Amino acid sequence: MTDDRRALLQRLGLVLVAAAAAPAAPASAAAFSRRNPGRDAGDPRYAGQAGRRWAMVIDLRKCVGCQACTAACKVENGIPERRFRTWAPEYELGRYPRVRKAFLPQLCNHCEEAACVRVCPTGATFRRADGVVAVDSSICWGCGYCLNACPYDKRYFNPLTRTADKCTFCAHRIDQGLLPACVESCVGGARFFGDLNDPGSEVVRLLRTFPTAVLNPAAGTRPQVYYIGLPGEVAASPAGPPTLEDAARHRDGVPEEDWTTRG
Repeated sequence: MTDDRRALLQRLGLVLVAAAAAPAAPASAAAFSRRNPGRDAGDPRYAGQAGRRWAMVIDLRKCVGCQACTAACKVENGIPERRFRTWAPEYELGRYPRVRKAFLPQLCNHCEEAACVRVCPTGATFRRADGVVAVDSSICWGCGYCLNACPYDKRYFNPLTRTADKCTFCAHRIDQGLLPACVESCVGGARFFGDLNDPGSEVVRLLRTFPTAVLNPAAGTRPQVYYIGLPGEVAASPAGPPTLEDAARHRDGVPEEDWTTRG
């Protein structure tokens, strides 16, 4: 081995030792929030509305499975094709001859103990003061940890932004005093949205009046989306099967359709 080669290897060894001894980069949300000046300065879009605690109640007795919520959400939030922040899959419950169809609208549950927040290595997924769980796309690097951690399968990878994406309760709308797009467009009037800290709100009245349940309660995440009339058969399987229409089309060898492709 030549003297030059030996000297080069020695220098490389010193670099590797120094790198190993260096402290690990901070992984806390506070450290990474410095990359976003607006968030670090308490921008209301990130801070949320102090004193409020947003929640949604869905009355399954009123859902007709029209998918107006799905369409309104995609248009309002510019969701890519074949990606969804909310949808209402169909379920076939019971046994023949006592069989019935049920619909289960689903979205991010904005959990108080959100698993996605805990596993995010950059702090991009965070919980606002009003309970809205959001994703800071300027910090997210698309690692997918949060997608795997969500026990409800309510996150997706956005191919346009190359980041994690999900329902935000239409934070840009509720910050202006408006309802989420899915609530405003619900044909059956099945979705209700409001402040749990307001004793006069509609969601508080519904929670006091009717028995409610949440999806997959065993996950222990304390979801803030509540259901009236939730069938026990589907409470632990929140992902939902394809619609019966698409299942039938697959069986018959007919290509599946998406609402965005229909004339």
